Amino acid sequence: MEITETSTTESGESRLSVADQRTKKSHAGEHTTAGPPTGLRTVLRFDLPASFVVFLVAVPLSLGIAAASGAPLIAGLIAAVVGGVVGGLLSGAPLQVAGPAAGLTVIVAGLVAQFGWAATAAITVGAGLVQLLLGLSRVGRLALSLSPAVVHGMLAGIGVTIAIGQLHVMLGGTNQGSVLDNVTELPGQIAGLNPGALLVGALTIAVMLLWPKIPKVNVVPAPLVAVALGTAVAAGFRLDLVRVSLPSDIINEVVLPQLPSGPVLAIIGGILTVALVASVESLLSAVAVDKLHDGPRANLDKELLAQGAANMVSGALGGLPVTGVIVRSSTNVAAGAKTRWSTILHGIWMLLAVLLLASVLRMIPMAALAAVLVVIGIRLVSVAHMKQLWRHREMVVYAATLLGVIGFGLVEGVLVGLAVALLSAFYRLTHSTVEVQQADGRWWVTVRGSLVFLGAGRLVRELRAIPLREQVVLELHVDFMDHGVFEAINDWRVGYERTGGRVRVDEVLDSWYHRAIGGRPERRKSVRGNVPPRWFAPWSHWQRAEPADVELADVDLAAQADDSDHLIAGVRAFDKHAAELVRPFLSELAEHGQRPKQLFITCSDSRVLPNLFTSSGPGDQFSLRNVGNLVPGFGEDASVGSAVEYAVDVLSVQEIVVCGHSDCGAMKAVLAQSVAEGSALHDWLRHAEPSLLRLAATTGEDAKMPANERLCLANIAQQLTNLLSYPNVAAAVAAGKVKLVGMYFDIAAAKAFLVDPDRRALRDITV
Repeated sequence: MEITETSTTESGESRLSVADQRTKKSHAGEHTTAGPPTGLRTVLRFDLPASFVVFLVAVPLSLGIAAASGAPLIAGLIAAVVGGVVGGLLSGAPLQVAGPAAGLTVIVAGLVAQFGWAATAAITVGAGLVQLLLGLSRVGRLALSLSPAVVHGMLAGIGVTIAIGQLHVMLGGTNQGSVLDNVTELPGQIAGLNPGALLVGALTIAVMLLWPKIPKVNVVPAPLVAVALGTAVAAGFRLDLVRVSLPSDIINEVVLPQLPSGPVLAIIGGILTVALVASVESLLSAVAVDKLHDGPRANLDKELLAQGAANMVSGALGGLPVTGVIVRSSTNVAAGAKTRWSTILHGIWMLLAVLLLASVLRMIPMAALAAVLVVIGIRLVSVAHMKQLWRHREMVVYAATLLGVIGFGLVEGVLVGLAVALLSAFYRLTHSTVEVQQADGRWWVTVRGSLVFLGAGRLVRELRAIPLREQVVLELHVDFMDHGVFEAINDWRVGYERTGGRVRVDEVLDSWYHRAIGGRPERRKSVRGNVPPRWFAPWSHWQRAEPADVELADVDLAAQADDSDHLIAGVRAFDKHAAELVRPFLSELAEHGQRPKQLFITCSDSRVLPNLFTSSGPGDQFSLRNVGNLVPGFGEDASVGSAVEYAVDVLSVQEIVVCGHSDCGAMKAVLAQSVAEGSALHDWLRHAEPSLLRLAATTGEDAKMPANERLCLANIAQQLTNLLSYPNVAAAVAAGKVKLVGMYFDIAAAKAFLVDPDRRALRDITV
C-alpha cells in the first residue's frame, strides 16, 4: 500500500533520523541484499522488540482486511503468518513485511462473490505461480514503469471502495458490494443504525486519528489501541454487537483450496489480476521502504520470487493473498529492525496468537475493525500524492483511474487509467506549439516540440494565414520531424516562394528539415544533450547558405556584406533566444557595477573561448586578449599594463590567469622567426623572446611534445614571471590577495589543464 507512504513513512523517517542518527550512505545503482549484521545479539537487541510492534499492528489489520474481503477471518491471520515466515525467509527486501493488504480487498471480494472462498484460495495459488515466473523472468523493474498516477489512482479507488463499504459495517449493517449500491443504501443504513456499533466505530476512528499525535505513547500502534479500546467499551457496556467469528477448532476448520468452476477466461483473469496487483504493490512498497533506512537495498526480482512462494503457501493453507505492505514495513523500520528476523518473528507471534489467543480475538467487535479500515481506506486517497501529480500535470490520469475503479471495477478502472496515461504520453511526445508574429518587416513563425503528421494540419493552417509576398522566417525548435510534416512544410515553402514571397527556415535545435532536403533524413529523436546551443557552435554550423534577408543599406559595413550577414543573424539569434536569459544578470551588474574574480589573459585565437571552458558568465572574468597571450614587463606596454593595473587596483581581482593553447600561431611564428621585420606583429612578438630563451635553457622536458607546444608552456611560465615585475601585482601576491595561475587549453580535445610553471607540466583538473 505504497500510497500511505506520505503519512506513515514520513513519520518513520523522522523517528529514524532523530533516534538512530545513522551515517547516511549512498545506495545508488543496482539493488542488493548484502549488508546488515545478522548475529544473535543484533536480533535480540533490535529485531525482537520490532517484531512485537509489527505483530501488534498486524493483528487488527489482518482481521479487518479478511472481513472486508468476504473471506473467513482466519484467512487473514493465515496470510499474516505465511507472509511473515515464508515471505521473510525468502524476501529480497529484508525489512519489508508481507501480509494481507487493503489494496487487494476489492479484488478478493469480487472473486469470493463469483467463485466462493475455496476457489479463491486456489486462484491465490495460481497467482503465486505467476509471480514466481515473473521473478524468474527478471522483470521486477518493469513493474515500476507503470505510471505512478495509475497506481495512486488505483489505490485511491480501492480506498474509497473500502471506506464506503466498511462504513455500513461500522453502523451495524453489512457491506452491499459495489460502491454504487453502498452509496444508494447509505441513507437507509443511517436511519436504521445500531447505536452501539456507531459508538464503538466512532471511538475507534477518534483513537486512530488522535493517538499518533500524543507524544511518547505513540510508540504503541494506533490500530491496536483503537481496537482494544473499542473492545473494552463493547464488553464494559455489554453491547449487542457482531464480533469476530473464529472456529473453535481452528486447524480442522481451515478451508483448503478447490479448483474453481466457471468461465476459464474469468479464472485466468482473476489469477493475473491478483498476481499483477500484488506484484506492483509489493515492488512499490519495497522501493518506498528502501528510502527509510540505510541497510540492504531491495532485490526486486528476488522479492517477486518470495511473494510468489508466500502466495502459493498462503493459498494452499486457505489464506488471503499476500503482498508487501508499507504500513507494517514502515512500522518495522521505525521500530528499529535491522534484519529479516523481525519479519519472521512477527509471523511466529501471529501463529501463536491464532493458536493460543483465539478466545481474546473473538471478543473484538466487527464495528471496531470496520472503523480501522475506514481510516485506512481514506488514507489511501493521499492528498500529498494528489499535489505531486497536480504539479506534474498527471491529475487527469489519476482522476480517470480513481473514477474508473469506483464506477466499473478494479481491472476496468486500471485499464481506463492506462489508456488515459498512454494518450497523455502520446500527446506530450507529439505536441507542438506554433507562434506567429510580425516584427521588423518580417513574419516570424516559431515552432516548438515534436512534429508528427498529426500536427501538420494546424501548422499549415498557420502558415497559409500569412499574407502573400512577405519575408517569412520559420524558426524550428524541434526534436523530431517525420516525413509528413517535412513534406507539408516544404510544399508550403515552395508554393509561397512561387508567389513572390521569401522563406528562411532557421533550425535552432537540430537540422531535421535541412537534412531531409539533402536526402539524409534523421530517424531518431534528437537527444537534447547532443545538440549544442548556438553559442557553442560556429556560425557556419547553424547559419545556412541561404540569404539572411539583411537589409545592408542601414549597415555601415556594407562592403563586408557576407560577414555582416553572419554578424547580424547572430545578434538576432542572441536577442531572440539568449537575451532574456542573461538580461537579469546584466541588469544587476549594470546597477551595482562589475566585481570580477579573475583577470583572464589569453590569446586572440578565435578557437579559444574562455567563457565556454571555464563555464563563466557575465561579471566573472575581466578579459585581456592579445596575440600570444603576452604580458610585457612593467613599463614596456601601456595597453597591457593599464589592464593589469585596473584589474588589481580598481577591480580587486583575486586571481590572474595566463592561458595559452595548443596549435598557437604566435608561438609557431616565434619559433620559426617567420614574421617580416618592420611589421607591427614583429614588434609585438619581440615580447616573446624571453619565452624562447626560457625554452632553450630548459632540459628534461617531454621530448614527445612538439617544440611549439613546449614553447607554449614556457611562454605561460614566462608571462607569470613578467606579471611579478608589476609592483602592484607583486605586492598583492605577497599579501596573499592575488593568486597567479597558469592554464593551457587543448583545442582538439576541448580540455583545459593547469600549468605547473616550474616544471612546465600539465595537470588534469577534471579528475
